[in-house]
Amino acid sequence: MASAVGAPLVGGAGTGDTGTADTGRAGRTLPVAGFVLAAAVALAVSLRLPAGTAVVGLAVFGILHNVLELRYVTGRFEGVLHGPFLRLLGALITGIVVCRLLPPSSGTRTAEILLAYVLLAAACVHALRTRPVPLAASCALLAGAAMASLAFPAYHFVVLAHLHNVVPLLFLWEWSRAMPRGRAAFRAVQCGWVLVVPALLLSGALDGLLGAGSGWTDRLALSYTPPAWQHTHAGLRFVAVFAFLQTMHYVVWVWFMPRYAPDATAAFERRAPVLRGVRAWALGLGGAAALSVLFVSDYTRGRSLYAAVASYHAYLEFPVLLMLVLGLGERGRAAGADLTGTRPTGTRPTGTSATEERPPEKSPPAMGATEGSATDARATDGRKESSDAAR
Repeated sequence: MASAVGAPLVGGAGTGDTGTADTGRAGRTLPVAGFVLAAAVALAVSLRLPAGTAVVGLAVFGILHNVLELRYVTGRFEGVLHGPFLRLLGALITGIVVCRLLPPSSGTRTAEILLAYVLLAAACVHALRTRPVPLAASCALLAGAAMASLAFPAYHFVVLAHLHNVVPLLFLWEWSRAMPRGRAAFRAVQCGWVLVVPALLLSGALDGLLGAGSGWTDRLALSYTPPAWQHTHAGLRFVAVFAFLQTMHYVVWVWFMPRYAPDATAAFERRAPVLRGVRAWALGLGGAAALSVLFVSDYTRGRSLYAAVASYHAYLEFPVLLMLVLGLGERGRAAGADLTGTRPTGTRPTGTSATEERPPEKSPPAMGATEGSATDARATDGRKESSDAAR
């Protein structure tokens, strides 16, 4: 099954391709068929065993998808995520990690919320520093959102948990921009599993297929259900939504991006050669094995440790997405490709126009020029032969 659904569209990493070249009808349908199949399986297991799917999926794929997502984001958007800006983001996220490692309290939750909005504000300043009016509007919007999050912190973290699983839609949308054909079908499938299926689950349309709740379901519902709907049947629906979206989240980062975005992998490996090839997979799988052992011995401690470590990949994606929305992510990605000399096919160097990039056209020879040149050459040869004969 893996070979039938997961074959890459183009050559391997390091070729400079975007992973979206046209390879015929069969090649274009592979990602779509893979997502449809994965969504069907994920929905089936999430309906029958929502809590088990969420817990087991986190233990098996949690650390691995952290590593692979960081590899994709830092490789794909290397033109944005570098230098002092990347160090600033890293420092802010490290502050969030410290908050999550400390004993939970209202103080640590407030500090995490504030650091999260400072992170977004830093991205706005970096992206809009030369455009004061949009920058002021963005900062005002962030200030209003921060006030709402501080007033309702429980809702903030529930929204954050589900939002993280929805984020791949924007990365997939950006990735599909380079698809020469099949883009509409690909995007429709992504919207289907990200938006339509969760809406059906929350509406109760699939309640007849939902498995019975358990103590684990009630435990998870406290983290993934808005407070107003906790301790109701809606809690089971929210856990099923989380389990489904989390499973598809892993499909994106563990299956799709490694196979269909080799340019991002190649860019990351140039930046971090120590994690070249299978080493990144080994790191992720080793971390998953250690986390699984910790989950078995002490689930609460393992969940807290994972939440802290996962902060890096979960929070780093938000500034990148914000700059994509502001129109800077693609420019930054192209700039990074220019620096390394692996600009993807079909893109222009940063700062050049289509006219500047087009090679100069050679003027066609005048009509009869070739024939005239041949006649002149024959005449010259004839004069040379006559001169030799006279001598």
